[in-house]
Amino acid sequence: MQFEVWAPQARRVTLRCDDVTRVLERDPERAGWWWGEADAREGSRYGFALDDGRVLPDPRSRRQPDGPDGLSAVVDHERYPWRAQWRGRPLAGAVLYELHVGTYTPEGTLDAAAERLGHLAELGVTHVELMPLTPFPGTHGWGYEGVSLWAVHEPYGGPEALKRFVDRAHELGLGVVLDVVHNHFGPSGNYLPVFGPYLTDTHHTPWGAAVNLDAPGSDEVRAFLIGSALAWLRDYRIDGLRLDAVHALVDTRACHFLEELSAAVDALAAETDRPLFLVAESDLNDPRLITSRAEGGLGLHAQWNDDFHHTLHTTLTGESQGYYADFARAGLGGLAKTLTGGWFHDGSYSSFRERHHGRPLDRTRVAGHRLLGYGQTHDQIGNRAQGDRLSALLSPGLLACAATLVLTAPFTPMLFMGEEWAAGTPWQFFTDHTDPELADAVRRGRRREFAAHGWKEEDVPDPQDPATRDRSCLDWSEPEREPHARMLAWYRQLLALRREQPDLTDPDLADTKVAYDEERRWIAFRRGDVLVAVNLASQEADLPLGVPDARVLAAWEPVERPGADGVVRLPGESAVVLLQG
Repeated sequence: MQFEVWAPQARRVTLRCDDVTRVLERDPERAGWWWGEADAREGSRYGFALDDGRVLPDPRSRRQPDGPDGLSAVVDHERYPWRAQWRGRPLAGAVLYELHVGTYTPEGTLDAAAERLGHLAELGVTHVELMPLTPFPGTHGWGYEGVSLWAVHEPYGGPEALKRFVDRAHELGLGVVLDVVHNHFGPSGNYLPVFGPYLTDTHHTPWGAAVNLDAPGSDEVRAFLIGSALAWLRDYRIDGLRLDAVHALVDTRACHFLEELSAAVDALAAETDRPLFLVAESDLNDPRLITSRAEGGLGLHAQWNDDFHHTLHTTLTGESQGYYADFARAGLGGLAKTLTGGWFHDGSYSSFRERHHGRPLDRTRVAGHRLLGYGQTHDQIGNRAQGDRLSALLSPGLLACAATLVLTAPFTPMLFMGEEWAAGTPWQFFTDHTDPELADAVRRGRRREFAAHGWKEEDVPDPQDPATRDRSCLDWSEPEREPHARMLAWYRQLLALRREQPDLTDPDLADTKVAYDEERRWIAFRRGDVLVAVNLASQEADLPLGVPDARVLAAWEPVERPGADGVVRLPGESAVVLLQG
């Protein structure tokens, strides 16, 4: 078997494979690369020593059986007997479901999560979006501190378990999206800088030195990241990738890394005859991110839309601290703006940033499905001091209103696990750092962050306490009892309407028309012949929608068909979906 590694600054590179040591040769055709052959089989442990230093794991390791600090293991991807005959599912018309493997079930493994995929197929979502799976220290964590970008966290089950999960999802008709992190590497078990200039001091990020996308040596770093992305899509048959915090990818080169990545993914999609897509997390509100390369954009297929979340959250909860301030002041008008224009900050002044932010999105050129809309995510729940969900803040009626707005808005909807039954469990920030100093630094930093917002130290959960993770696990007995069962039935009904009513998946953003009453706390919008109305006030309201011939498709509380005057009488804290004609 041939082994190779990029180590441009090394004078000597040695391969250790099982009990055999080999001195590698320089590759005459690729600067900085070393290669050699050794007998190896599935599971063989190996690593590289640079200049007679300690043996380190392979930067392109496909498996880390003993965690980020251990030796790598050989993986033969051809051995897995795929069962599902899968042609893929496109992003247009999709509904995503964000899932954290470590807390989706008490077992916290991919195999245990796969056993619960039937629930998602019955729910009516189309894709499961897995939070990061790359190896990180310890057993439990969010996954954003991975270091081996080609491998699967061993406590989750490793490579074979991910293939079994994807296979089962595809058998049920579900696509799989994977969250990947290219903007930083984890602080523990990260040996990449020993091998080469994977980081650069030219730019800095919230996590320290930036990933090297434009300094000397960046050609190979970009190839490393793109190769990892393609490996997930090819070797594991993943259908799409969610790219974490792309605004932190600092790249001054003429061809941006994201443009190069999107071109590579599109090429693989053509080669495999399977729809593949990239969804970015970005706070830039820059439409060029999701504009095609042919039109001068970066060519990503979609991005998260935090502006929609913020307008919805502040409208429902009344919270106005921090970056919520502008959205809270705008009220229902802000929600109406995002429903029709995609973004709230489209060049407007951001008081949180103390500058103008974003630029307008051309609704005639950008399809609505290129923006993901959601009421809850791992970030927006887990980065609250106590990890409280909307279900801890709102009545069942307002939760039903939130679900209605998310699942009928002109965006690609995304749910966070357990949201569909108003889970009573929190989802808190937890880590399992094996380095005591790092663990204490994370603990103190978390408490210091929230102390600045008035929280007492004892009220902020200890991320290193195993109980913090345990509290965050879903309680699978909840969907079988009230009030959770009723909420689950509502989500299923709304998702069924998305499948049945073409207007609800129409990608034309310009077709959405909105009306609202700030004082009486109701908002309604129209998409083709479908009308959606929510009453956020506690008292009943008469909504002059002008739809005398509409029939009720779904209602949280009983609603009569509008009379000849086109007025809909909607109970307090309730929602209705109507069809005209």
